[in-house]
Amino acid sequence: MTLLASLWGIPPAEAARKPLVPVGINWHEDFIVHIAAVARPRVYVELGLYRCALFNKVIPYAEHLIGVDVDPAARRFMARSPKTEFVCSSTKQFALDLKDRGVQIDMLFIDADHSKQAVLDDFHAYAPLVSPHGLILLHDTYPGDVGQTSAEWSGDCYLAIPILQQDSAEFEMVTIPVPPGLTICRKRTSQLPWT
Repeated sequence: MTLLASLWGIPPAEAARKPLVPVGINWHEDFIVHIAAVARPRVYVELGLYRCALFNKVIPYAEHLIGVDVDPAARRFMARSPKTEFVCSSTKQFALDLKDRGVQIDMLFIDADHSKQAVLDDFHAYAPLVSPHGLILLHDTYPGDVGQTSAEWSGDCYLAIPILQQDSAEFEMVTIPVPPGLTICRKRTSQLPWT
């Protein structure tokens, strides 16, 4: 409670007085929206939309938003805005298309295929497209129990995180240890953009 309370700006004394309330399974949505509200990404890309619940909440805070899903039905849930773009594609194909377009991503949310290999493939395909000091967020990286590692839930994507931590010296990574988990990566070539 203290970590999440401090991230939301709740003073520690106030957080201590509040009863502990179970965190909902979709706590990551408000967390990511808060990051977007602070970071104000020029380009936000979300891989795996389902019903666009998170995507639609980020619209006020980004200049251009691209949602990618293999299911064409996901388009029906996307809020209509001149800032939004729906792409019905595999994440692999869209990475190639985006590279050709010369777009740099400021904030990327990976929540498509929940297999370890797919997460590794998405991370490596999109990392070069992320702007310096851009953010990559990966969902379902801290399952609460073995049952949450089933293919219908979080899958085995959490196994990608230790591999990414070993392989990538150009990223800072931290996993929020609240199920189902969220890993935040900051791309960096230097500590500060002006050094």
